[in-house]
Amino acid sequence: MNNKNKKLKILLVDDDKDDRKFFSEALFSLDLNTELKEVENGAACLDYLKSKHTNNPDLIFLDLNMPVMDGFECLDEIRKLEEFKDSIIAIYSTSASEKDIETTFNKGANIYLHKPVNFQDLKKALKQVIKTNWSYHTNDFKRENFLLKV
Repeated sequence: MNNKNKKLKILLVDDDKDDRKFFSEALFSLDLNTELKEVENGAACLDYLKSKHTNNPDLIFLDLNMPVMDGFECLDEIRKLEEFKDSIIAIYSTSASEKDIETTFNKGANIYLHKPVNFQDLKKALKQVIKTNWSYHTNDFKRENFLLKV
């Protein structure tokens, strides 16, 4: 997904300020060629994606439980946007509910990551998501590949 010269653009959609800080610290400690943009809810995510000056993200980490517009509705809306219908979307949630996992799978998310509470587990999970060969992963997309186990 990422060549040596191109920064991987990541968009984090999460209403929790502490979770965003934890995510960004873990991401930048990996020393990968990434750039991170953060927004606080689904509506802000859609505004950002629709803005014409936006550098389109290569990877979107989407929380589910947020005010204004939750992750389920945001996922639906992203998939309706032609230029983002094939974007890689990782659900990044505290929910481990089978219903939430199934719903986001059916709505077109690419992977489901239960938010790790341990910094090392978060780093390991982020590295795994970022280093995934998404062209292969999306061609062989199955329900059993959806939930990331850390």
